[in-house]
Amino acid sequence: MKIAIIGVGSVGSAVATAVKNTGLAHEIVLFDRDGVRARAAAEDLGHATAFSYDIKITAVSTYRAMRGCEIVIIAAGANQKPGETRTDLLHKNAMVISDIVPRVMANVDTKKVKIIVVTNPLDVMVMLTQKLSRLPVSRVIGTGTMLDSARLKIILSRQLGVSTRSINSYVLGEHGDSSVINWESVSVGGITLDDFCKQAKIALPATTRKTIEHRVRNAAYEIIQGRGATWDGIGAAVADLLHAIINDEKRILTTSIVDGNGKDAVAMSMPRIVGENGVIMNLRTKLSKTESADLRKSAKIIRRNFDLL
Repeated sequence: MKIAIIGVGSVGSAVATAVKNTGLAHEIVLFDRDGVRARAAAEDLGHATAFSYDIKITAVSTYRAMRGCEIVIIAAGANQKPGETRTDLLHKNAMVISDIVPRVMANVDTKKVKIIVVTNPLDVMVMLTQKLSRLPVSRVIGTGTMLDSARLKIILSRQLGVSTRSINSYVLGEHGDSSVINWESVSVGGITLDDFCKQAKIALPATTRKTIEHRVRNAAYEIIQGRGATWDGIGAAVADLLHAIINDEKRILTTSIVDGNGKDAVAMSMPRIVGENGVIMNLRTKLSKTESADLRKSAKIIRRNFDLL
C-alpha cells in the first residue's frame, strides 16, 4: 500500500516513524512545504528501514506524486505552544487544510482514498476536510479521542493494578477541553467498574474520578510544557488506526467523523467500527444523564467553532 504523509514536523515525523514500523506500507511519500526538511526526514527514515521493513520512502515536492496513494495522512499545520489551547489554532490551521485538501483530491482516486486527519483542532479540521474533499464521511477520519482514551486506560490501569488490555473505557466528544469521560460504560475484564472495585476492594470515589478526568484532559498541556509538543502518542494512534483499516480488523475505536446533516452535522468521537472501507458503523454507548448533557455541550462547541470559519 502507498501512503502519503503531509507535514513532517515533530508530529508528522513521529507519524511517519510509526507508519513505517507497522510494515503495512510498501511505499511512503513525505510532503512538506519545507522541501529540505522533507528530504532529510525521508533520508533518515530510509536508513532506519535497514533495521526493519523494506519500504520505499521518498520526499516529494508536488501533489502529483501522491497518485496511487490509498491513504493520505494530514499532519500539517501549527502545533500547540505552551499556554495555547487546540482551539487557538483554528483559523491558522483552517487555512492550511483549505490549501492542502483540493490539491490532494486532484491527484488521488476519489473512489478509494481515505484521509486521516491529525491536525488540530481535530474535530473542526475533520469537518472542513470532509466538506472540501466531498468524500463519504466514512472515509474522512480523525484520530479523535483515540489518544485520550489510551491515556484514560493507562491511568486506570495504574489505579486498578490491571493490564490496559483488560480495561474497556472511552473518552468521547471533542479531542479537546470539552471531552467527556464515559464512566458509565467502563468495564474491567467484562465486569462493570463499580463491581470490579468492590471485588478488588479498591476505592474510586467521585473526587478520584475528577482527578483522573483532569489528568486525561490536561495530559497534552503537561507534555507540551515539558517537551514542546506531543508526538509519540499520536504517532502510535495513527499506526493503530492504520492496522484497523488495512487489515480490515473491524475494531471499535473512538474516531472522529462527521455525523448528522446540515446545521446539525458535527464531527466528534464516538465508538465506531473501523475496517478497510473506513468507518463501517457508528455505535452509541451507555451514558449517564450528566455525560449525555456534557456530550451535547461538547458537540455545540465543535459546531460553533466550525461555523466561525
